[in-house]
Formats: sequence, structure tokens, C-alpha cells
Amino acid sequence: MKQFFLPFWEVLETLAIALVSLFIIYTFMAQPFIVQGASMEPNFSDGDYILIDEITYRFREPQRGEVIVFKNPRNESEFYIKRILGLPGEEITINGEEVKVNGVPLQENYLPVEYGVLGERVFSLEDDEYFVMGDNRSQSFDSRSWGPLKRYEITGTVRLRFWPPAKLQIFRESISYDYS
Repeated sequence: MKQFFLPFWEVLETLAIALVSLFIIYTFMAQPFIVQGASMEPNFSDGDYILIDEITYRFREPQRGEVIVFKNPRNESEFYIKRILGLPGEEITINGEEVKVNGVPLQENYLPVEYGVLGERVFSLEDDEYFVMGDNRSQSFDSRSWGPLKRYEITGTVRLRFWPPAKLQIFRESISYDYS
């Protein structure tokens, strides 16, 4: 009788290990998300499935140019995807289609010309604040509307777009900027 139940016990044991492993990965390491809306077009589209890395920011701070997922500062049950433009302690100036960081124009090579910035504002960031904007500036609800993002609100950085298959892409590093 014992030999009869042995295969079932092995299957249950394997299933338990798999479920615990998935729980640990999902809770502490990575999470899948679905992009909703047009705020990150043309780089991320509505319906894209992405995987975010939740570990990296435990070992280093977020960097300019990284695309992140974070809790909506006005409703923590919602998550947004945006790009980091301003880092702690910096001053961000938005004037027409130009974004300046500490007075130096930001070169945003990932944006097509038609995705410009609207409005004119200045934001001074505190030690734990980041300035984030969507790539589709005219369709993005971002730091221009609700102010800087606190560090603790950041969930993780986008590492993989796995759907649709034709747009499969791995994101390894942030975009580097030259402030000469």
C-alpha cells in the first residue's frame, strides 16, 4: 500500500516546491504587469506584457532613463509605468518641448519629435524624490500633474517585454546622458 501512494507523495512534494518557489519569485524578485494606456507610446503600447525586476533597487538607486513601475501616488492600488528623468536633489525645468536637468537640456533620443512636452514648470527634488514622465507627453499623467515621486513608491524597473512576441525585448541598462 505504501508503494501505491509514493508516486502521489512525490508529485505533491514537487508541486509544493514549485508553488513556494513561485511565491518567493513573485513576492520578492519579479512581477508581470500589463501596460494600460498610451502614456509610454511609442516605446510601450497598451496591452504590452512586461516583467519588472524588484531586486535591483535593493542594491542601487534608480537611474535616469530607466523605465519603472510604481504605485500611483494618489491611489496605491493602481500601478503606473513611466521613465525617470529627474534624480534626488536635482531641479527639473519644463519649457515647451524642452526638459532641462539642473539647467542642462535633456537629450531624449528615444522620443520622436511629435511627442513633445506641454506647459512650463520648475520642480526641485528632495533627497528621496524622482521626477517621472511618460514618453507620450501629451497623453501622460505624471510628475507634472502630481509632483515628484517618492523612492518608497517605486516597485521596480522594467527588464523584459514578453508580449506581443514580435516586440520581445530585454532592457538591461538605463539610457546614458552626456552633461558636458
